[in-house]
Amino acid sequence: MQRIKNIEGNGSVPFFVSYTMAIAEKAEQVSQLAAELLREEPQYFVVKVNVRPINNISVFVDGDSGITIEKCVKLNRALYKQIVEQELCKDGEFALEVSSPGVDEPLVFYRQYLKNVGRSIHVVMTDGREMDGMLLAADEKGIELEEEKGKGRKKELIRHFLLFGDIQTTTVNIVF
Repeated sequence: MQRIKNIEGNGSVPFFVSYTMAIAEKAEQVSQLAAELLREEPQYFVVKVNVRPINNISVFVDGDSGITIEKCVKLNRALYKQIVEQELCKDGEFALEVSSPGVDEPLVFYRQYLKNVGRSIHVVMTDGREMDGMLLAADEKGIELEEEKGKGRKKELIRHFLLFGDIQTTTVNIVF
């Protein structure tokens, strides 16, 4: 049986741990650069930054009233320039994508809940329960959800107030 040697990154931390930390640090730095570029336009905010090992960087940005493709393109150009100037990556040695979070991406911030009031959502609770219903309201503590139970004459609407701390994920249901 052949043993694989532990590859070390800096003499004391295993390579894969230090590499993962480097990716997380790069994601945080890119997030800060993007947030700084959006500082003058507070209606926009960074939702998430993903950095893949081959330097593919995805930045997800949202706005209180959504975000346009034109705004994403403008941010992409400015952010690319900042990444090169800050020497996070060399010019031509990374790919950058700036977009809004897809409809299948979970809601992360209170602001996203606010803009989706009136829409159908799917909520997974930390205890494993799942609920579908209409998002009626949101505040700093949680959300109000109207769930439909039963059918026909036995149909009833149940209102739940769910604390953010009890919610694992929330996604918007796509209704055609």
